[in-house]
Amino acid sequence: MELTWLGHSCFRLRGKEATVITDPPAPSTGYSLGRLTADIVTVSHQHLGHSYVSGVGGNPRVVDGPGEYEIKQTLISGVQTYHDSERGKRLGRNTAYLITLDDIHICHLGDLGDKLDSHAQEALDGCDVLLIPVGGGNALNAERAAEVIAQLEPKIVIPMHYATPAYKGGPDEPPLEGVERFCREMGVEPPEPVAKLNVTPATLPAVTQIVLLTYRG
Repeated sequence: MELTWLGHSCFRLRGKEATVITDPPAPSTGYSLGRLTADIVTVSHQHLGHSYVSGVGGNPRVVDGPGEYEIKQTLISGVQTYHDSERGKRLGRNTAYLITLDDIHICHLGDLGDKLDSHAQEALDGCDVLLIPVGGGNALNAERAAEVIAQLEPKIVIPMHYATPAYKGGPDEPPLEGVERFCREMGVEPPEPVAKLNVTPATLPAVTQIVLLTYRG
């Protein structure tokens, strides 16, 4: 399975049977999807930074809520979570996804706003690769992200949803922090970013590893 970061909370997961795009951002975020095609698009919540489905070609199947899905030999479990620390009273609900592709279990947390409740933690347990917001704003900050990582104990952690030179926040959105604070919280030096990550069950590390990806474009 090949994993590429397209900016903000958007990744391309390319497996043998299917290509999945997560949370495609609108151009107003500063990120450009280019000529992108996929078989499946997942949407964590209806916000332009996460639901620009029209930017993805190939007539993909759109998954945008809780439930169990099987599409092109790809298993997807959508789990209800919350966009804030008040069980959605301020910012609404958020869907986290556990995606099984080429025998790798990838968890995409969308705009999760607080630690996982017991139901979500159990549903997302066993993920190999965790795609997690770390930049604060309307989602997890560095400290909360570290707490969620302790809940799920993934093999690989890939930060997302943090400030980059390309990112343009909306006028009513709180600013995002950079990834450096998250790395300090985790007690590691920021690793050298890589363009893409190839993962197989045999190459998963024994101890949790943080990987930074460069965003395409």
